[in-house]
Amino acid sequence: MSLLDFMDHRQRLQQSEGKAPGDGVLSTVGLPQIRIAPSILAGDFARLAEEVEAVAAAGADWIHVDVMDGHFVPNLTVGPPVVAALRRVCGLPLDAHLMVSEPDRWIDAFAEGGADMITVHVEATCHLHRVLERILSRGKRAGVSLNPATSEEAIRYVLPIVDLVLVMTVNPGFGGQRFISSVLPKIRRIREWIDAMDRHIDLQVDGGIDAKSAALVAQAGANVLVAGTAIFGQGPPSTSKNERYAKAIQLLRKAAHGSQAEAWEVDLGEQNRD
Repeated sequence: MSLLDFMDHRQRLQQSEGKAPGDGVLSTVGLPQIRIAPSILAGDFARLAEEVEAVAAAGADWIHVDVMDGHFVPNLTVGPPVVAALRRVCGLPLDAHLMVSEPDRWIDAFAEGGADMITVHVEATCHLHRVLERILSRGKRAGVSLNPATSEEAIRYVLPIVDLVLVMTVNPGFGGQRFISSVLPKIRRIREWIDAMDRHIDLQVDGGIDAKSAALVAQAGANVLVAGTAIFGQGPPSTSKNERYAKAIQLLRKAAHGSQAEAWEVDLGEQNRD
């Protein structure tokens, strides 16, 4: 059930019970919109521009660029020139996820390359606040990321300045890994912190995201879902690329929206019992 279907269902139910529309219903105003950010790590690197254009046409909201240095994580991927090349062919926000040691050395290059958001790992720098301020000074949205074993307490004192929190639901370094469900309580706690603040912060998840895990993380409070294999690796080759990608993105979005509706149903029930 989509969010709109859920609210319409609740309104019809209330009218049948003689209640005014909105009585006992949690408002949808201010609730985070679900965004899907395909990760190019799972795309065809020989046709990267085509891949990005295809997912953009298929309904993607952001493009997630996994930057790995072979040191902070055991893999080596792309750098600022690839971001600059994608900027020339892509109108969507470019979300640069820096899985690199000493991220402060790379902020200017990715900012100049055209990244709209730059996310650094709390584990990769001993001067996190300074690095985030550097990102903001370049007119970019600043993000902070946590590995699965890292406590959410590590970001509590930078929340007032960040625009995005990325919770890793796999250990970073490779695509196609299995979702780590024990991270869900961390997502819930960070969502509680964000909701208590008078500012917008996106709560993003990355790792093992498919229709099943999308529902779990959305119910926990995530509103930006990074997905690689679930988008680029789905569907029979006989169907067109645009059709496969559109179907995969729609499936993730539907799963996430449905789980939000279920969470609201639970909250509504608890509210009515009070």
